[in-house]
Amino acid sequence: MRIGITGASGFIGSHVVDALAGAGHDVAVIDVRVPDRDDVEFREASVLDGASLNAACAGVDVLYHLAAVADVNDVVADPAGAIDLNVTGTLRALEAARLNGVKRFVLASTVWVYSSAQPSDSDTVDEAAAMDISAARHVYTTSKIAAEMLCHDYWSMHKLPFTILRYGIPYGPRMRFSLVMPVFVRKALRGEALTISGDGSQHRKFIYVEDLARGHVSALGEVAVNQTYNLDGSEKVTILRIAETVLRLTRCRSEIEFIPARAGDYAGRDVSSQKARRQLDWRPQIDFEEGMKRTVPWLVERLGEEAVATVPTA
Repeated sequence: MRIGITGASGFIGSHVVDALAGAGHDVAVIDVRVPDRDDVEFREASVLDGASLNAACAGVDVLYHLAAVADVNDVVADPAGAIDLNVTGTLRALEAARLNGVKRFVLASTVWVYSSAQPSDSDTVDEAAAMDISAARHVYTTSKIAAEMLCHDYWSMHKLPFTILRYGIPYGPRMRFSLVMPVFVRKALRGEALTISGDGSQHRKFIYVEDLARGHVSALGEVAVNQTYNLDGSEKVTILRIAETVLRLTRCRSEIEFIPARAGDYAGRDVSSQKARRQLDWRPQIDFEEGMKRTVPWLVERLGEEAVATVPTA
């Protein structure tokens, strides 16, 4: 199958390329940056440029749309730019898919959308949760909800089939250094305090990136047409536990410092991935401890030669 992937040169996208190529699919990287590997086709295009994007999607059977502003700090710094990329960029990608007769559009969304979920009798939320438009949330969350709505619009208006994948918080090799785990590793290696917004009890079901990438392969089945799936981790992990794990694996003695919580931060909900397990036969295989053992040495290697000696070799 011929598969195009926007944002395929990014952290998650590069692993999705690996998973789909490994499953035997013909992958085209659609991005402004060259891919990590040279055995896949590179089609240079930006989702901010409709003409180049339309041309890049020619001949594609399935289009995975991963290009987005994903760092909430970047969204805060430039909310208009984030809306342009995350919402208008999704609209351009949907239009390119429609014009090229793409058979399926797969959107990368996020479990952050559940910060708008209406309260219920259960502490667990799933894909059927109703959203409250008046709920306090982040502009990033709003951009992802809007992108999801556009997928439904293009089905109702143009019969363009879609699949929405709501990611848990991914981590692993190739992750951006602005994310929480690399930030903690860098501070630990420098002997600086590891700062935590709030009391550290906010949690995510962090998901190892290779597990997340496998979900993209599973979602190609016909059962996933016009469906939404949570691809989340299997265990609750607090921000405090991340800091403590980084200190243990790097053998550093930095302090942990608590600072005021960020406005609109996602406190974490217990998100169910049972639908993906039932329909896609997908489930995480790498637990948090093993994932961190794979990730922290990779981070240390890239954050400076002076840190290599501080990482356990066995």
